[in-house]
Amino acid sequence: MADKTIFSQILNGEIDCDEIYQDKKCLVFKDIDPQAPVHFLIIPRKPLVSLKEATDADTELLGHLLLVSAKVAKQEGLESWRTIINSGAEAGQTVFHLHLHVLGGRSLSWPPG
Repeated sequence: MADKTIFSQILNGEIDCDEIYQDKKCLVFKDIDPQAPVHFLIIPRKPLVSLKEATDADTELLGHLLLVSAKVAKQEGLESWRTIINSGAEAGQTVFHLHLHVLGGRSLSWPPG
């Protein structure tokens, strides 16, 4: 189970966000430090620390998060985008509540980091 994080505070309504989509399984909002013209985050309502803590019981949720990433990317006018999940501090995860970054609106280079 995830410790109290900024994302759990957002989910609990303790901190505001620039919401662009929500459903019973997740919340989507604009990143406060965007790295591309379009940069939003998708957080599950279920408190998972990272992808490495997910189990087979989370299969449907993880698929849902990916489908939401495509749905919202299209809603935001993107023709192409990058979906990123950082797992662990060395991979760049700074908030220890599973989340997906979706970036687009400009050419993205590879490798990313």
